[in-house]
Amino acid sequence: MSSSSPALQSVVLAGGGTAGHISPLLATADALRRRDPNVRITVLGSHGGLEETLVPERGYDLRLIPKVAFPRRPNAAAARFPLAFRGAIAQTADIIGEVDAQVVAGFGGYVSPPAFLAARKLKLPMVVHDGNARAGLATRLGSRFTPYVATAFSATKLPHAQLLGMPLRREITTLDRAALRPEALRTFGLRDDLPTLLVTGGSSGAVSVNEPVAASAAAFRDAGVQVLHVTGKGKEVQVSGGAVADVPYVVLPYADRMDLAYAAADLVVTRAGGNMVTETSTIGLPAVFVPLPIGNGEQRLNAADVVAAGGALLVDNADFTPDYLAREVIPLVKDPQRLASMASAARAQGHGDADERLAELIAGAAR
Repeated sequence: MSSSSPALQSVVLAGGGTAGHISPLLATADALRRRDPNVRITVLGSHGGLEETLVPERGYDLRLIPKVAFPRRPNAAAARFPLAFRGAIAQTADIIGEVDAQVVAGFGGYVSPPAFLAARKLKLPMVVHDGNARAGLATRLGSRFTPYVATAFSATKLPHAQLLGMPLRREITTLDRAALRPEALRTFGLRDDLPTLLVTGGSSGAVSVNEPVAASAAAFRDAGVQVLHVTGKGKEVQVSGGAVADVPYVVLPYADRMDLAYAAADLVVTRAGGNMVTETSTIGLPAVFVPLPIGNGEQRLNAADVVAAGGALLVDNADFTPDYLAREVIPLVKDPQRLASMASAARAQGHGDADERLAELIAGAAR
């Protein structure tokens, strides 16, 4: 930012519900604060979302509005929607006015449409960021009102869109996996002379990923492959006939240091949410993506670029079986040359500076 440009003094960042919206929002907030520690950052969220915990933990001011979902079918909720939605817009406009925001940035979720419409009503500039390959309803709405539109994936179709990547937290974008690996292996009780498979279904876990892997514990043991299995809370697996002392199979419900989990891993098996695809690409961790089989197919699209580049494999949920693990995954995790090639291809798809670039876009929109 040039010295002649006026400083950004106050910004409202809207997004919530899931980590897919909150994580890039918080990474962007951190980037804005690095640019200017005095900038006022207000996060707009809704009741019942992860933001109620994650945003205050990160030290940001959180304001909550009621969650008003767009009606999908005619029912009582649909009849109440217009009045509730107008109320959410009015409440958001009051918050924007109270903090004297110069710009509003929306990351999707239920809170973004009221934020976009309140900003439009107040004639404030707005910025839209979509973190999925298939654009959401909220970001499609917001992109109609602003030229400042950013996406995490090349496949995302929105007016005025520019590909910036996914804003990620600094502990990921600055991660040196090789340097951190000895500490990571010690932390999880893993050996330094065996290949490591990391398995994670994302923040909430995935039973259809967990079960085939747990059922293959003996195959991993016999192949000399150690497993770090982050199952998701309440979805812990029982491993029978598998790990013995000399070939670890470590089961955790949750990993609060995913940077260490990534550093310990040679290969990860995971869902293909936007954050997971972009994090593994940015740090150059080869992946086997098992897209969520429900929804609008966005997870398959999220993984498309890195799979096409050779940085990851993709397998349908129905085909992710113990046979697939024995046939494809075990040989891959034991092939250092192929893994190195995949790591380079994945890293070329990453956008480690997306947080800084989005912060600059927000500051530019305010100017």
